[in-house]
Amino acid sequence: MAPDSAGTVGKALELLTCLGSFPHGASASQLAQRVDYPFSTVYRLLNTLVSTGYASFEPETKHYRLGLRVFQLSHQVANARGLNGLALPVLETLTAATGESSLLSVLDGERHLTVHKVDGPQFRITTDPGDHGPLHTTALGKTLVAFSAPAHREHLVTTLALPAQTPRSITDRATFVAEIERVRERGWATQDEENDVGMAALAVPVVAPGGRLLAALAVAAPVFRRSAQELEEFLPALRDAARQLALQLPPR
Repeated sequence: MAPDSAGTVGKALELLTCLGSFPHGASASQLAQRVDYPFSTVYRLLNTLVSTGYASFEPETKHYRLGLRVFQLSHQVANARGLNGLALPVLETLTAATGESSLLSVLDGERHLTVHKVDGPQFRITTDPGDHGPLHTTALGKTLVAFSAPAHREHLVTTLALPAQTPRSITDRATFVAEIERVRERGWATQDEENDVGMAALAVPVVAPGGRLLAALAVAAPVFRRSAQELEEFLPALRDAARQLALQLPPR
């Protein structure tokens, strides 16, 4: 819950973010309960968001959804950061070469944000662009932590919450620190049913020529198709795709 002293803009932004977690829409009462603001405040803010295009209202269901103005802004951000036309062809080529799904994520606070994905021809993964994921249980997240600037990396490895997502998740601080060091030494990270039971992934960093971390790139597959170890055969293709992205993406 946001502090009581949060201003109107802060409350509206929190409400907008909350609305994004309801892909099929939500009622004003549902949203008021989630953000823990008075119904009258939420109703007033929703009316403002609807009038400005940031939310839409469906009279039949009395549900609110994100509006097209959010869609417009998201594409403006993606274009400015080279995450639309530049990145997608590289991911499509990677998926064609491996036969598995490919994903591109960036660091967003204490989570990673998926900005692109291309599903494999035989299996659709449930992660979609706009989804957040934990840093400690995903190959993408571990890669982003490992190759962050030293001060930020130190902050994350010492303060990041480590809740279990599956029985195989890393939840011990010392184990997590050792895993991040291992990722840095190898130059890549794996995910072996640590975030989703039955899923494996392999990720590498996308690093600008000057050494700045831009993103993380991964291939993912259900373990009945390929284990985490078997995905390692795709390291050359994954690294080649990361090098292409590093030359094309603008600095963040």
